[in-house]
Amino acid sequence: MTFTPFKLERYFAQHEFTARYLLCSSDPESMSVSDLLAYEPGSSEGLARTWLGYTEYPGAPALRVQLAKELYTATQSDQIIVHTGAQEAIYSFMNAVLEPGDHLIVHMPGYQSHYSTAQDRGLAVTPWMARESSGWALDIDELATLIRPETKALVVCFPHNPTGYLPSTDEFDAIIEFARRHGLMLFSDEVYRGLELDPAHRLPAACDVYERAVSLGALAKSHGLAGLRIGWVATRDREVLRRMSLFKDYLTISNSAPSEYLATIAVRQTDALTRRATDITRANLQVLDTFFARHEAMFEWRKPLAGTIAFPRLRNLSAYEFCETLLEQTGVLLLPSTLLDYGDANFRIGFGRKNLPQILPIVDDYLGKPGGTR
Repeated sequence: MTFTPFKLERYFAQHEFTARYLLCSSDPESMSVSDLLAYEPGSSEGLARTWLGYTEYPGAPALRVQLAKELYTATQSDQIIVHTGAQEAIYSFMNAVLEPGDHLIVHMPGYQSHYSTAQDRGLAVTPWMARESSGWALDIDELATLIRPETKALVVCFPHNPTGYLPSTDEFDAIIEFARRHGLMLFSDEVYRGLELDPAHRLPAACDVYERAVSLGALAKSHGLAGLRIGWVATRDREVLRRMSLFKDYLTISNSAPSEYLATIAVRQTDALTRRATDITRANLQVLDTFFARHEAMFEWRKPLAGTIAFPRLRNLSAYEFCETLLEQTGVLLLPSTLLDYGDANFRIGFGRKNLPQILPIVDDYLGKPGGTR
């Protein structure tokens, strides 16, 4: 079996745990187990009683019930499969549901497993490129020029990684209508859903409004609990559920019982945890607005609408060289766009961590030194 190296993860494997300052993390501020348990009195005892045997393969019933109750309106608990993180769920969908020779339309720039996994499987992939000059918006009319007779699915990510773009309700409805009209599956990565700066802009889960949609969720982003390694798919498409259930038998089979117990608490506390994250992101974006206004001669800044990451552009500079030199000189880690298959002018910056206001002055100081813009 051949597979394409995951460039972002290889970069993080090299730098994430050695860099002094992380300024490109995609997950928001996390917490300790005791912090999470404090949301529900008596939960510590429940964790201590958790049985360490195998769990049910689609996920603990209590967790799936809670996911359906808190996050979806038309999708039921038996239409959810819990995975060990979102990455496993993406891999399962691409391998279990699609076949070599099928064609995908994929929202890009984006998360590499949305397209590399499919390409390694023998699928053809056509990018549906976001338009940077239009605030990372998508051209809905362009979809008609991208579809082929062998197109089986459309892959989107809202709120978007890495730009923080969020379509309007009308634009989202038009995407749904296009998929329905052409009988396409819609794989909707919704791991940042719930982190909208304005809750009024929140889109419905795709699986609730389209019968052939597959919604991807995870606790890493929306709830700030990456260490639990809990992701899931929700869909009313019975054939997708059947195929992904069979394929999961060759992956983790079942999930971690302690993680599922803690995840159930987290999902019950969705409002509190997403509010905790967005309180941080709103404050940090004010700091970033000031920072980029101060350095507008060097950067183009498009403020995101949701999520925990943005994708600024450097004016007349290589993003890869800028990020490499910044890391060498200051210990601050940013993510160049070359690792996201999008030219060499942008970089990913994360604004979901509490320490951003302490890190930005280090970048400020660097930019003020001779050679700091090289």
